[in-house]
Amino acid sequence: MPRSLPDPDPVPYWLYLLECEGGVYYAGIALDVEQRFFQHVFGLGAKFTRARPPLRVLAARAYPDKGAALRAEIRVKALPRARKLAFFDAED
Repeated sequence: MPRSLPDPDPVPYWLYLLECEGGVYYAGIALDVEQRFFQHVFGLGAKFTRARPPLRVLAARAYPDKGAALRAEIRVKALPRARKLAFFDAED
């Protein structure tokens, strides 16, 4: 049985933070932040962003795999609003 070779250039997962209508923040993960932003804009994203359309991407950070990005997303969502943007400026 042939073994598969490791991916030489793994694609990172991104944790992103959106500013939405009403001044609220939305955090999510994606392989392509720009594409995901436009999905949210056109109503193809989460229920949250369908009710509060996104205005802009505030920040994004790359992670080596989906699991790491999901863990970071959970940490960001647990933070108070005032500290969410600062999370992206801090080193892991």
